[in-house]
Amino acid sequence: MTKKNDSVVESVKPATESQVKEGMNAALALFNKRWVLRILWELRDSRRATFRQMQQACSELSSSVLNVRLAELRLAELIEHEAAHGYKLTACGEDLLVAMRPLSLWAINWYESAKKA
Repeated sequence: MTKKNDSVVESVKPATESQVKEGMNAALALFNKRWVLRILWELRDSRRATFRQMQQACSELSSSVLNVRLAELRLAELIEHEAAHGYKLTACGEDLLVAMRPLSLWAINWYESAKKA
């Protein structure tokens, strides 16, 4: 379980080194799958999207791959589906995007520096 503050998601209980390693490896394996981060991005800021809206937002994504990625994200409990409203981030998915903000800022700075080199 996690609790939020404005800039970081903190663990409620201390984790072992093994738990950190296994958790990070599982998360990175999921994020490494094509389109996963884009789907999460499209649902940011409490947005909701139907399957068709997700297809339009990710226009190069096939419907079969979208269906697989949505199922994987649901299984990971990062998104949920409501028949009348479409897909949205779960509380865990929202926590993930909060936790990724510092990484996003770092990535922008790193990329800009690397371009100059």
